[in-house]
Amino acid sequence: MNETETAEAIKAYLDALNAHDPDAIAACVTEDFHNEHTSALGSSVHGRAAYRERLVGFLAAFTDLNYEVEDLLLDGVRAVVAYRMTFCVTGSDGALRPVAIRGVFRFAVRDGLVAHRVDYWDGLEYQRQLEEPA
Repeated sequence: MNETETAEAIKAYLDALNAHDPDAIAACVTEDFHNEHTSALGSSVHGRAAYRERLVGFLAAFTDLNYEVEDLLLDGVRAVVAYRMTFCVTGSDGALRPVAIRGVFRFAVRDGLVAHRVDYWDGLEYQRQLEEPA
């Protein structure tokens, strides 16, 4: 697999996330996919089926989710994507709150599908943006 194929696999995955389609997202990962989160607020999951099941709640909680690629670095079947993630969440007062978080994905691709994703983002920044105005 060359870097062009790796880039295509990553683009398909991010496009599916931005389309908010759990089936399309799950179709972009391997059966033994490992989704690893480093943030204290995130949790890891192993396997396509378990990931697909979790996507429904994730996409429902993060309204208008969008990943904007800031930078893409490729090395064979590996890739690093610096991103800006935007979405809205419902605050405790029922109001939608816009959130923007910068982070980094590390990917490993196998057979044209994402086999491993490590997600780095600042959970404290997320909490700060959810604070209700005084």
